Amino acid sequence: MKYGLGIRVKKRVSLFSSVLNSPQSGLGLVILALGIVLTLFAGSHADADGHAINNFLNPFTLMQTATNASFFAIMAVGATIIIISGRIDLSVGSIYALSGVAMAMALRAFSPLGPVAAVFIGFLICVGVGTLCGILNGVMVVGLRVHPFIITLGTMWILRGIAFVISKAESILVPDGLTDFAKATLGLRPGLYPVPLLFMLAVTLLGLLFLSKMVAGRYVYAVGGNLEASRYSGLRIGRILIGVYMISGLTAGIAAFVGSGYYGSAACADATGYELYVIAAAVVGGASLRGGKGNAVNATLGALLIVLIRQSVTTLQLDQNYEWIIIGCAIIVAVVLDQLNTNFAASRGKAT
Repeated sequence: MKYGLGIRVKKRVSLFSSVLNSPQSGLGLVILALGIVLTLFAGSHADADGHAINNFLNPFTLMQTATNASFFAIMAVGATIIIISGRIDLSVGSIYALSGVAMAMALRAFSPLGPVAAVFIGFLICVGVGTLCGILNGVMVVGLRVHPFIITLGTMWILRGIAFVISKAESILVPDGLTDFAKATLGLRPGLYPVPLLFMLAVTLLGLLFLSKMVAGRYVYAVGGNLEASRYSGLRIGRILIGVYMISGLTAGIAAFVGSGYYGSAACADATGYELYVIAAAVVGGASLRGGKGNAVNATLGALLIVLIRQSVTTLQLDQNYEWIIIGCAIIVAVVLDQLNTNFAASRGKAT
């Protein structure tokens, strides 16, 4: 009897240890701690019935926080896959803008459309434009053999310029059917819109399955971990790199579809600066800029942490400029910790 109890206790301890040692545990604890701080210091307000409602820990604020994180997180999954391959993509914000503008203009040209047709066609256009932009980035990186930083810096300006020209710098409304879809309550109380959150979870799950269960995902880790060994192993490096850029463009297109639908319009200025938040989310989530390390779940948690930092600046009524300072410090700390972890692992390997 005692022997069986001891086995069960050991299994529970082992399970608890594995959870604590998982890549997501550190980020989860930081997010939990930040949430507790916001709950304690956010204050409260009275609802219509006179009940005190915490300014942070309430369904509406939590859902809005998740919604704000979803647009970054969806793109951060694609950006993480690129970073794992040892590359970078600075054009995701511009791909978002061009995809949204192209969708809004096409739906306006096809008007009138039923709600189902508007959602279906809008999704195909956003995903199609985003995927094509990603393929363009990948082909240029592979074919021109120029550093991805330079290529995607150029396409960042080119794609946003195209969005500016074709939209004439106008904000273009999307059909009501698309907004109704993005803001569907799905049975929740009015004011709670879970669709962006569900898209975020779906993309995160697909990214997790791609990286952990599919051969193509293992190839991405191999290319980022050791490019020369991957080449000598017979991997088609060019095809793999074009594929990761295609995935990055695809996720930017999905984010544009959800974001344009949620906000009801698309403009060439949409997602300006998003590439910085997306890369920050990936890096804070543990993706190594040297390649070969990262995962989709941590990218999503990183995006949530970035949004919580922004939320804390607003909720705690701090100077808005502190947002940039805190996020910058978080990026530096994440990179330094990654470097220390790599050096420690290398020293342990030499010792054995």
